[in-house]
Amino acid sequence: MSERIEILISGFGGQGVVKAGRITGEASVLQGLFTTMLVSHGTETRGGYVRTQVVLSDEEIDSPALESPAIFCALSGAAYQRFFRSVDQGLIVYDPAYVQPDLGSGIRHLALPARDLAVSQLGGELFANMIVYGKLIALLDGKISKENARQALAVGDDAKNRRES
Repeated sequence: MSERIEILISGFGGQGVVKAGRITGEASVLQGLFTTMLVSHGTETRGGYVRTQVVLSDEEIDSPALESPAIFCALSGAAYQRFFRSVDQGLIVYDPAYVQPDLGSGIRHLALPARDLAVSQLGGELFANMIVYGKLIALLDGKISKENARQALAVGDDAKNRRES
């Protein structure tokens, strides 16, 4: 790969933003990549601001801070407004149920109706983050194999179960 790929996922608490970032990071580790992840959120338990940033590379990562996200997944209007200007050469994936994008900004956008798909296909919006995760893996275009992406889902659940027991 010999490139640094920066991913930003942001929305509001309860959308699974951190889980999507954690599983993406786990998948990249399983792929043998160097990976960092940072999380930031408001003080609210649910409904407040949440952001996770994942950096992956085949070389050591000197800083986990984002410089120019390759992919920004905007899961709320507030997240979009806060971060869309940080994407200059990348792609913004947004959920049109929550985000009204500035399509005249010159930034590439891709609508992903994650909430609506989760409700209609999976029975609840709780699963929208996994739709975002699947799209994110697809956008990484083979940098993370489908097998490692699937395995990361199981590892994430195993780690959670270990913490809760």
